[in-house]
Amino acid sequence: MTLKDQLSFPRQHAKTQRFTLGAPRAFTVSPDGARVVFLRSSSGTDRVNRLWVVDLTAEDGPKERIAADPLSLLGGAPEQLSAQERARRERARESSGGVVGYAVDGAVETAVFTLSGRLFTASLTDPVVRELDAPGPVIDPRLSPDGRHVAYVTRGALRVAGADGTGDRELAAPEKDEVAYGVAEFVAAEEMGRTRGFWWSPESDRLLVARVDTAKVRRWWISDPAHPDKPPASVSYPAAGTPNADVTLFLTDLAGARTEVGWDRARFPYLARVHWSAAGAPLLLVQSRDQRRTQYLTVNTVTGETRVVHQDEDPRWLDLHHGVPVWAPDGRLVRIADEGGARVLVVGDRALTGPRLHLREVLGVEVRDILVSASAGPEAEDPETGEVHVYRVNELGVQRVSEGPGLHTAVRGGDTTVLRSAGPDPSGPAVTVLREGRPPVAIVSYAEEPVLTARFRLTEAGERRVPSAVLLPSGYQESDGRLPVLVDPYAFPHMQRAVNSHHAHLTSQWFADQGFAVVVADGRGTPGRDPEWEKSIKDEMAAVILEDQVDALTALAADFPLDLGRVGIRGWSGGGFLAALAVLRRPDVFHAAVVGAPVTDLRLYDTHYQERYLGDPAENPEVYARNSLITDTGLSQPAETVRPMMIIHGLADDNVVVAHSLRLSTALLEAGRPHEVLPLTGATHMTPQEQIAENLLLLQLDFLKRSLGLS
Repeated sequence: MTLKDQLSFPRQHAKTQRFTLGAPRAFTVSPDGARVVFLRSSSGTDRVNRLWVVDLTAEDGPKERIAADPLSLLGGAPEQLSAQERARRERARESSGGVVGYAVDGAVETAVFTLSGRLFTASLTDPVVRELDAPGPVIDPRLSPDGRHVAYVTRGALRVAGADGTGDRELAAPEKDEVAYGVAEFVAAEEMGRTRGFWWSPESDRLLVARVDTAKVRRWWISDPAHPDKPPASVSYPAAGTPNADVTLFLTDLAGARTEVGWDRARFPYLARVHWSAAGAPLLLVQSRDQRRTQYLTVNTVTGETRVVHQDEDPRWLDLHHGVPVWAPDGRLVRIADEGGARVLVVGDRALTGPRLHLREVLGVEVRDILVSASAGPEAEDPETGEVHVYRVNELGVQRVSEGPGLHTAVRGGDTTVLRSAGPDPSGPAVTVLREGRPPVAIVSYAEEPVLTARFRLTEAGERRVPSAVLLPSGYQESDGRLPVLVDPYAFPHMQRAVNSHHAHLTSQWFADQGFAVVVADGRGTPGRDPEWEKSIKDEMAAVILEDQVDALTALAADFPLDLGRVGIRGWSGGGFLAALAVLRRPDVFHAAVVGAPVTDLRLYDTHYQERYLGDPAENPEVYARNSLITDTGLSQPAETVRPMMIIHGLADDNVVVAHSLRLSTALLEAGRPHEVLPLTGATHMTPQEQIAENLLLLQLDFLKRSLGLS
């Protein structure tokens, strides 16, 4: 009997980590296009990732092999993770095990990775794996481009050794407990998308190394109430309006001699991006604290002095994008910019795309063209709701690479492109290796097939054309009449939910099959349309996102069998904030809420995220007051408008700390509003534990049915 036959969807969803286990990911292509490296576990329920390589030039056709198997390397012993590695994985939303990340040399002939804090290298051309004798626990090892050295971080120090393990030495040691070298500070890893803290020179003779000093950052204490014998963990958390980590940058040679890189850190304290390639001098992107100004700087590798090569300003904020800034092979600056009401690709002083595309990220830069991902822009001739495609862009125009509906992304090396496509097909995401003039090659996924099929309809709702997805119970017929509604949004920046991808809607379909019409709406503030759409939430986040949910729900009721007299809402993190906001401010529309890990007191969330949208709480206290749940006027609504609320929070959450839910509960108690609180012992913001993940869905369903009178 297969897993599909044995398990219910909540169990399967939990055991497969949302159907991600067994799926290939983290691709790298060699510069000559001959090899593809990736991670994949052995089945849809196996959490241990192996390092794989595909030889595309084998005489009898492309061949896969395991380059590194954690089970054999650790002798079957379970992984032992340091506190620093657990924190790094939490920032990366990494909940699997084994080889969860790797780095390669310039030729993609050798990979380096860690297991249980130990350091390993693996040949990508021969079946050879070697453990290097290194003081640990090792974090974020990276090979030099020439493959002769490996640099890594341990206990706040940056070290370097030969790729054979010889000559291990310390390059930068922390001067005090609050200092670490070669790591990304909290807001860089959590909010900026910068997960690393050191970068090799293209000549492999020097590194750029970040120094992070958290002495001025406020300390928070994360305790485990279920284990009162254990002391609480200290966390450096830069809440809105409080000091950030002090981040500096050094040029460091392999003997440990270093030169500080200088820029106006008083005006531009955020080190957002670092790029160092053979095409030009080291390139930095630095941001002002209010994120309304950015500077692109080149670094003099002799003196450490910097020079401004470009700068941008925006009265609201400037977004950061993956893959930029970089140098084109001819030395021109490649960036993504908001110009003329559109988000465009700019090379040098020329925009190569226009308002027909909304640029997402740069995937690769070569002499012939630039590979990007983009969605339909404000002037697209035939906009495709909830889709992201891959394009080649050069001076001659734009060519789409991806085919078929869905979400597409790619990695490229030489004439080889690895395309990952997640479309409406129930079989799930597919990975295809494309080579010029040769048949495509599929990289097999071992992910489980879901026990249900998502039947979603994408549409645009209301005057603002809010992208939306609607899901009805399997087998629903018009004679069944109107259905109770579950609004299932995220609705905040950085994430779209109304997308043309089957697996993105599986949980929503499961709720639909329990008797709901499920509505997923991406209003203003979510990515994917144009800069104005995203930035219209400035200072009015709560009011704007709630208004769009209400408008979309009302408009959809004209075309779908929605019973607006029975409406529940559920959400996690930003979606949890929205769920609580909905029943507090609009109890006439929303009748019950599942509030998961909500951000309730916005002063308690981090600087880089919260200040981008609401500014400094010391300067704009009224902005924070009207956007925070604990000060919401809905707390004093008449008793007849009080709606049931279930608040869920992981006690080990160090991103949205449990104080958010506790303060909301206190405010509700003071207002005399009944509610339920479900604490999750030992759970972080991800809640990766299998039993917790399974039962959370079942408990939410039970609450919604009780609260809406369906049980």
